[in-house]
Amino acid sequence: MADVKTFAYTSRNSAGKLVKGKVEAANQPTAMTRLRTMGLSPISIEESAASTGLNREINIPGLTTKNVGLKDLAIMSRQMATMIAAGLSLMKTLTILEGQTENKKLAETLGLVRSDVERGSSFSESLGKHPLIFPRLMIYLVRAGEAGGFLDGALVSVADSLESDVKLRATIKSAMTYPIAVLLMAVAAVIVMLVFIVPIFEDMFDSLGGKLPAPTQFLVIMSANMIWIIPVVLVGTIAFSVWWRANKHTDAVRRVVDPFKLKAPVFGQLFTKVAIARFSRNFSAMIGAGVPILQSLSIVGETSGNWVIEQALVKVQDSVRLGNSIAAPLATEPVFPSMVVQMIAVGEDSGALEVMLTKVADFYDEEVQATAEALTSLIEPLMIAVIGTIIGGMIVALYMPIFTITQQIQ
Repeated sequence: MADVKTFAYTSRNSAGKLVKGKVEAANQPTAMTRLRTMGLSPISIEESAASTGLNREINIPGLTTKNVGLKDLAIMSRQMATMIAAGLSLMKTLTILEGQTENKKLAETLGLVRSDVERGSSFSESLGKHPLIFPRLMIYLVRAGEAGGFLDGALVSVADSLESDVKLRATIKSAMTYPIAVLLMAVAAVIVMLVFIVPIFEDMFDSLGGKLPAPTQFLVIMSANMIWIIPVVLVGTIAFSVWWRANKHTDAVRRVVDPFKLKAPVFGQLFTKVAIARFSRNFSAMIGAGVPILQSLSIVGETSGNWVIEQALVKVQDSVRLGNSIAAPLATEPVFPSMVVQMIAVGEDSGALEVMLTKVADFYDEEVQATAEALTSLIEPLMIAVIGTIIGGMIVALYMPIFTITQQIQ
């Protein structure tokens, strides 16, 4: 990649319209060849200095680098499927997507994929060289589509699966947004009272004399120590965030956190339904694309998003290797409801496993939506009660000495 240069070009498209832009290539002849594969007739082409000196794009790590999200991949897959179904070649499709993709990281990666395909690699092999960008589910579906001659259909399946996953994640975020926002507001209110309000009352209590009640003494002590509590909490929160981002995908963390997610009060039911919906949808897509069962189970386990389901599917793989059914080992796993197990069993017996899994996924997609709405309705009064109790308790604790003094005066 060190020999790749950027060329600015002026050309005409098939409609005779003047087109200007930039293209990366090792040399000028290669750049001209690439333009012709894009359906453009070069008029002028020269090396660009846009990537040097003061014109170089400034990238600040952690600030300007944008990650590739599932929504970006879903849009890309849908567009690619449409263009391939319309008869465009894979090379031309990749070139067009590289130029019009808004996410710079994804556009750059598509350029690398296109270069690999030009050198003779298959599309799925080229995608597999970027595992941090393209999920295994996508790579295997594309591989199956290449082998079966239905790449456009495989890409549609990829887009459907990714879009469903995006929708599920959006549902979870919408259910979590309100309680998190209210919790942050409560924490901010408590800090403001401890830093600004309690010291005022403390000065008044000192002038009045007497012994303060235990709740009031606790608030005074907390207020006096906020000067070091706040920095410690901030540093601890930042340190935990950094550690969590680095370790949240390790087995040691997942085997502790993921079971708790499924059993967590209030949200455990939602997380369970999300995991089952994702498992069913992805498994259906893999089977529909013709991916072998054992590979499908391995990939679906990784993409389920939960360690409990991943371990359950490891047992299913062992059962299938021995010639047994998929449903039998699932029946022993508490995370899978009996309805899911029975529908999978019927699908195996009737040869319609893909259809049954799609129905399960559709059912649990609706269940996730309904559960999220119900949780939102339930959490609102609970959070109001919690905040009222905390703030109200602090106010009562502050006024308790005044009530005591008034009674002594009387």
